[in-house]
Amino acid sequence: MRRVIVSLLSLVFVFGSAANVGAHNPQADRKYWVKTMLKIVRPVYEALAAEELRAKMPVEVFDGTNEGKRADVSHLEALGRSLDGIAPWLNLGEDDSWEGKQRAEMIDLVVRSIANAVNPASPDYMPFDGPGGQPLVDAAFLAQGLLRSKDVIWKRLDEKTKSRIVEEFKRSRKIRPGESNWLLFSAMIEAALLEFTGECKFDAVKYALDRHISWYKGDGWYGDGPQFHLDYYNSYVIQPMLVDVTAVLKANSHKDELYAKYGSMYETFLRRMSRFAHQQEMLISPEATYPMLGRSCGYRYGAFHALAHTALLESLSDKLSPAGVRSALTAVIKRQTVKQMFDSEGWLTLGFYGHQPKVAESYVSTGSAYLCAFVFLPLGLPADNEFWTGKSEKWSSQKIWSAEQVVRDSAINF
Repeated sequence: MRRVIVSLLSLVFVFGSAANVGAHNPQADRKYWVKTMLKIVRPVYEALAAEELRAKMPVEVFDGTNEGKRADVSHLEALGRSLDGIAPWLNLGEDDSWEGKQRAEMIDLVVRSIANAVNPASPDYMPFDGPGGQPLVDAAFLAQGLLRSKDVIWKRLDEKTKSRIVEEFKRSRKIRPGESNWLLFSAMIEAALLEFTGECKFDAVKYALDRHISWYKGDGWYGDGPQFHLDYYNSYVIQPMLVDVTAVLKANSHKDELYAKYGSMYETFLRRMSRFAHQQEMLISPEATYPMLGRSCGYRYGAFHALAHTALLESLSDKLSPAGVRSALTAVIKRQTVKQMFDSEGWLTLGFYGHQPKVAESYVSTGSAYLCAFVFLPLGLPADNEFWTGKSEKWSSQKIWSAEQVVRDSAINF
């Protein structure tokens, strides 16, 4: 009888309850993240490297059909968004470990995939200047991904491919962004051009930064345009791109007084993102759920882009521990990665929890859903970083609702 009880207790410990969803082994967490990330993105790169992405990837839309709507833009979405999420991990390069061998394989697939995507002769060619405005968005995510993996991916691309990427980025200038977070897509592309060519059209960068400075609402939040929107766009786009664009300007500050002036804003943007990321962590419930708020919730745990990015930059609030954030995000990933998140061929479906096509907006399709990969940014931290080695612990809401002694929350005023 005693053995039966011990066995039952062991099962409870392994499978857990909702309240204990964060009880993880720190060594196992990283491997779980890598395996989950690869399960999500590998179909994209295996198909694109073989010039079969358009032939193989479904393009499901909000009405549940797969009849070609958004087919002109969905594949660039899948490429740009998935690369942006996995780029820091790729940037660690190959080694002889299991993970290093996985990276070696993915680096090869990514390099081949990008070459095909910008090759006009390929059946998977993806122009950055149309149709419509959507390609500007995903050209910018691709640009951000290339910056995040510049030590490995950019260096592995052949000169012809690099030239084609630069030309496509320049062609995207014909798309005029609206007065919203879209301004940052133009700024991100120009920042990448500055990094990779030494030149850019700085007016687009300056305008985007000036507008977002004027749209700051306080306590770590920006308006999406003049108005405040209670959704995840501060995380999907605004805060990470403000930080990454100004990081490039800061690194190039010696070249131009304006680069220096706007690059000096990096620290302010980073402090604001740190505050925002702290709020994001506090939104994760004791059961590892979080609110479905506002538009684009079909991007699933890509909603935690800002928190993941802040962890990657090792700039978390001093009220948060890296291990606690890892525990929280691991629990969210496990909670939301359910069987119905994938179709029978391994492609992402539309939905917030499982397959829920009506969660999607008219601009969302299969490729859009790969923004969920943004949550994996901390894999760019080496395995011996404290984010990955610290003992698993409760996150904020678990501590609060366990009646532990916690420090009060407070706003920032910069």
